[in-house]
Amino acid sequence: MISCDTKTVVDWLADGARSVKRPEMVLADLCDRLAQAGIPLWRVAVFVRTLHPEIMGRRFIWQQDAGVTITEGSFDLLERDQFLNSPFVAVIKSGQTIRRQLGEQNNPKEFSIFRELRADGATDYLATPLIFTNGSVHVATWSTQQAGGFTDAQIAAIETIVKPFARVAEIRALQRTATNLLDTYVGHHAGERILAGRIRRGHTETIHSVIWLSDMRGFTAMADRLPPQELVDLLNRYFDCQVPAILRHGGEVLKFIGDGLLAIFPLAKSTTDARETCDSALAAAREAQVNIDAIDTLDNIGNANGVRFGLALHIGEVLYGNIGSGNRLDFTCIGPAVNLAARLEKLAANLGRTIILSAEFAQRSRLELEPLGEFAVAGFTAMQRAFGLPPDRAASGGNNS
Repeated sequence: MISCDTKTVVDWLADGARSVKRPEMVLADLCDRLAQAGIPLWRVAVFVRTLHPEIMGRRFIWQQDAGVTITEGSFDLLERDQFLNSPFVAVIKSGQTIRRQLGEQNNPKEFSIFRELRADGATDYLATPLIFTNGSVHVATWSTQQAGGFTDAQIAAIETIVKPFARVAEIRALQRTATNLLDTYVGHHAGERILAGRIRRGHTETIHSVIWLSDMRGFTAMADRLPPQELVDLLNRYFDCQVPAILRHGGEVLKFIGDGLLAIFPLAKSTTDARETCDSALAAAREAQVNIDAIDTLDNIGNANGVRFGLALHIGEVLYGNIGSGNRLDFTCIGPAVNLAARLEKLAANLGRTIILSAEFAQRSRLELEPLGEFAVAGFTAMQRAFGLPPDRAASGGNNS
């Protein structure tokens, strides 16, 4: 009889599985080690719930000779019968192990996954709860094609590694949750800085960046007219018109300020990089404008003028980092360049423009832009030149004020 000694596997897990970095490699290495310990695994699946605005959980599936695949489950899984009537949900609800020897006669009331695995040659199935220290239940399932299924010794061997595996899974899940939350609330690059230890108040750095500052026109009047939930839904659709375009063109959203949005497109000091970054930011701006025009076309918002917005693009140095009070900080950017972008965005409304560009931005853009004149702006002694898209490049529609 083959021995099922999993002591070395337990020791490896107790040490945090530090020999591998990525979660999928933890599972692959674990399955290889268990096979070497005499457990005839054919398929292993792990489902871990997560904290993410769009993803309910992630599933890792290891299969013999096929490696590990990862799928992400959105919240609509909670409305699908196939998921709700699955061993995963049964184990999550009960916190108890499920064992099903698949060589037995088909049961019409059994989980559909049992029929699928049996058709692929599986002979036994074990679903074990992975219980995290906060009491939340996640799941690992273990299948074999061994004739007669798992032996009692093999089942016992799997059970010895479940608790230490849960600890490793929890640590990796918490690391991912921290990254998810920071990406969600402060942006990816700011999140990386925070996780790297830059969390002290006043810890800032000077960066050269394109600054994006946009605002919805007539928001106060709209807020007075629309029911609260309709207003929130409209704001979400409005920001959906901008954020993907900003991210797709290399920018990072730092802050939502009511109906306003502050984003940056960091750049190096080379002229070539500045030109490419300015052109990317302008491409994102034009894409956002087209998207917002589509809100007017597709949605009935009860506003004859549709959704209108203004956007200023400027380029300059900003202080990027932690600002706030005590242990309540905000990771943002400040400086005269941000102030000028804010003033120019207000100027855009006065000029009946959707997109307005500073002289510094226009100087570095490779596009031919339309001079709008020189203007006095609050807080700046010098007159400020402003530029816009020429008529043949400006998007048409209901966004102009």
